[in-house]
Amino acid sequence: MRFDLTLDHLAVVCRSLEEGTSYVEAVLGVEMSPGGKHPAMGTHNTLVSLGPGAYLEVIAIDPDAPNPAYPRWFDLDAYDGPPRIMNWICATDDLDAALDAAPGGTGEPMELSRGDMAWAMAVPEDGRLPFDGAMPALIEWEGAAHPNKRLPDHGLRLARLDVFHPEAPALLEAFPALYNLGEVSVLEGPEKRLIASVSTPEGMRVIA
Repeated sequence: MRFDLTLDHLAVVCRSLEEGTSYVEAVLGVEMSPGGKHPAMGTHNTLVSLGPGAYLEVIAIDPDAPNPAYPRWFDLDAYDGPPRIMNWICATDDLDAALDAAPGGTGEPMELSRGDMAWAMAVPEDGRLPFDGAMPALIEWEGAAHPNKRLPDHGLRLARLDVFHPEAPALLEAFPALYNLGEVSVLEGPEKRLIASVSTPEGMRVIA
């Protein structure tokens, strides 16, 4: 079955939302927008647009939320380091078909909503995406509502996302749809790392 796949957003993981938001604002030179809470996961976020096609979220455990009965997404339960891009999320028009084509462990669909926005996201049982998180999370938005349509345009544009992993060729073989993402390169490297090059009104900035 055929499905479309596009880069949807990047996830900066952090120990606290304040720490992660300050990091991104310092690098990109803009103010992030409030996002919201994810009661099903016990997390909250802030957001910034990277142009018409993508955005960046800072996501952290919400200290005021009860712990879910299962591992949080993006392996947040085990994270203890400085803020960094740990995951990337791709949107598809057919989540079931995309999951059928994806490597094992990419996750099972979870129905989520906030206000008038609704989406289904594949969440791994243990919170850890394949290939140490170099494999993107998969999301399918329902209807026309999307966070990026509501974010102010600060003039930021994602120029490039480089996804490094020691087994990059195996990742591409396991999920060939990644070859079709023009602004994304999946590359062999000594460790898993995501590096985004972002054009800003003050010049090119790198966030990793």
